[in-house]
Amino acid sequence: MASALIGGLLAKGTQPASISVIERYESAREKLVGQYGVRASAAADETTRSADTLLLAVKPQDLGAALAPLGEVARGKLVVSICAGVRLIDLSRWLGGHDRIVRSMPNTPALIGAGIAALYAPPGVGAGDRERAEAILRAVGETVWVDAEALLDPVTAVSGSGPAYVFWFIEQLAQSGVALGLAEETARKLALQTVLGAARLAAQSGESPSVLRERVTSKGGTTEAALRVFDEERLAQRMRRALEAASRRGAELGEQLGRD
Repeated sequence: MASALIGGLLAKGTQPASISVIERYESAREKLVGQYGVRASAAADETTRSADTLLLAVKPQDLGAALAPLGEVARGKLVVSICAGVRLIDLSRWLGGHDRIVRSMPNTPALIGAGIAALYAPPGVGAGDRERAEAILRAVGETVWVDAEALLDPVTAVSGSGPAYVFWFIEQLAQSGVALGLAEETARKLALQTVLGAARLAAQSGESPSVLRERVTSKGGTTEAALRVFDEERLAQRMRRALEAASRRGAELGEQLGRD
């Protein structure tokens, strides 16, 4: 995700010299420098200290240790975290009480510039900082704001984990086509393009997904036959239960990650 954001920022006109990365692994540093022309170091240095924004893109379980030496460095800076599940109270504690922090939950389509990220900032974070954080995330897709930090858990369930649900649906659609007699490559292409095309249509249409669904569901037709089975199997209720489980797990991980 960090590489996606760097690439997106450069594509939007940010100069490589204005981006400095802290990366402890030498091979990864060399790759970043070679691919993007940015500066990379093994630890915070004077360039880091002169930055106005710190973006945290670390595995959540490693974040506490990574932030331990950055409390003084973060002073006076906007901190933007894209670390899943790590709450503001713990980020602030690990940064020595720093509270100028924005949390964000992006998703993996950011890798191709088609992501969606939800952001949350506490009331004390000013409009300028909010705009700066949003500009960073908009380099790789769309953004939305939520008005409570706890809502980032359902965001994670819907959009953070959401690509996996879509991949699963594509997989099932293609496998069902093969079971019905289609060649594997044909079924895969049909499934991929159908999901891609339907998503584009929904995004570009002024109608709700339910209205679009009704328009392609003829009475007594093939679509109605399939949707009737969905209703009989209570797939909508099962989907809701699945997302509730994902949201609960997000809250649990936040509790676990904050223990030290």
